[in-house]
Amino acid sequence: MTRRKTRLAVIAVAAAIAATVVSAFPAAAGANNRDKQHTATPIEHLVVIFQENVSFDHYFATYPNAVNPTGEPTFQAAPHTPPVNGLTPALLTHNPNAANPARLDRSEALTCDQDHDYTPEQKAFDGGKMDKFVENTQTASCSPPAISKPGLVMDYYDGNTVTALWNYAQHFAMSDNSYDTVFGPSTPGALNLVSGQTHGATPTSANKEVAGGTLIGDLDPTFDDCSTGTTVAMSGPNVGDLLNTKRVTWGFFQGGFRPTTSANPASGTNAACKSSHANVGGASVGDYSAHHQPFQYYASTANPHHLPPSSPAAIGHTDAANHQYDLTDFSTALQGGHLPAVSFLKAAKYQDGHAGYSDPLDEQRFLVDVINALQGSKDWGSTAVVIAYDDSDGWYDHQPSPNVNSSQSPLDALTAPGICGSAAPPLAGFQDRCGYGPRLPLLVISPFAKQNFVDHTVTDQTSILRFVEDNWLCGQRIGGGSFDALAGPLTGMFDFPHSHAGNFILDPASGARTQS
Repeated sequence: MTRRKTRLAVIAVAAAIAATVVSAFPAAAGANNRDKQHTATPIEHLVVIFQENVSFDHYFATYPNAVNPTGEPTFQAAPHTPPVNGLTPALLTHNPNAANPARLDRSEALTCDQDHDYTPEQKAFDGGKMDKFVENTQTASCSPPAISKPGLVMDYYDGNTVTALWNYAQHFAMSDNSYDTVFGPSTPGALNLVSGQTHGATPTSANKEVAGGTLIGDLDPTFDDCSTGTTVAMSGPNVGDLLNTKRVTWGFFQGGFRPTTSANPASGTNAACKSSHANVGGASVGDYSAHHQPFQYYASTANPHHLPPSSPAAIGHTDAANHQYDLTDFSTALQGGHLPAVSFLKAAKYQDGHAGYSDPLDEQRFLVDVINALQGSKDWGSTAVVIAYDDSDGWYDHQPSPNVNSSQSPLDALTAPGICGSAAPPLAGFQDRCGYGPRLPLLVISPFAKQNFVDHTVTDQTSILRFVEDNWLCGQRIGGGSFDALAGPLTGMFDFPHSHAGNFILDPASGARTQS
């Protein structure tokens, strides 16, 4: 059987599974007879904005102190702003790496994409000494308009460029102790967000990105018309399956998911996802990235042909779209008063923050537009927004992560060649899930978020999964070796007895506050 026929066959399986689910939960009934969805906290709507490829130090190294040069937005910290575990004067001027960290200004928003593969990131940690980033994860030279320079992997932005994020940290809650669940690039991070599991991968052909059944790289999902090359399918449950069982409304909304050419299954023609936008440097960037869409890896939650929802009222319920949507559908749901209980948002590529094709300025515009719109909605009083990231891109961060899951395979190199952590058996015995990985930014924006607060609780990407499980699913866990069994809680970032009235509206271009 040819590769194309194999993909069509597995997509047909996914479509059949989705059809079975649709018949079990008719969209019209769900939309018109919405059950009251019990929550363990006052949060009735969670919006997870899952961005790309940023380490904590890359965005918050000197928080809350910005340089404030002429011509850039000014950032002034509020009195009594708590410090974070950032870069000390010694780490800025006498760093153990081969280069010292340097500040990037707004004119340097577009940079080279760094090396963020599973093994190089472990080597950069050098057993916890955090001193081999230049040798192992740096990409110092790339094509313009991205800037190139020696030592780039060490560099960071401050509140004059990532102004909106620093302002959100001032008014809401942030963590300085949250980590990538495992080492490696985007897809493992996305899968951990929704299942805590990167094992159970079946590629359409042998590929080095799958090691012993564990996905460590960025292969596209099998159940997606817009995938290319060797693809991979995941087994086991994800949080979407659990939410469906409890009839909790949810959706994954991604820029560019709406196809530019519709599928024609009768003729074997796949949908095409060819929309694009220009980034801040003027480069045209395709909107959709298949390997950023975690639910398309699972037959049970995939929408292979990128079908639209049957109606605005059906968004969040099970119909032909199977909970997988375009970002425009999120706007439709929000404006129409149909915001799902749990929403995952993925920006179009030019706004997702991924170095090489995106940047913090385009990213800021997306974040602020979404959060401003949410604050203007009727549901804001019961909403929490979590801003999180899928991986570090290999950018320098000085804080070694706690090792909570060992792995001993030829691809591991954290403790020694072929070793990550202790000799204790890894979760469920699955190798090549060395974790935790690099430290990442994490913010909670909500009327119930603590104000100007820095949380030091150890958390990871599956802490978001745990919050969904605890809030809507009575603490049910994925099981089968999922990292959610180890995840620290996000609840330390909330003050549930008190709701802080008033909106915090920012300017999308500057990130500065525009009104109270």
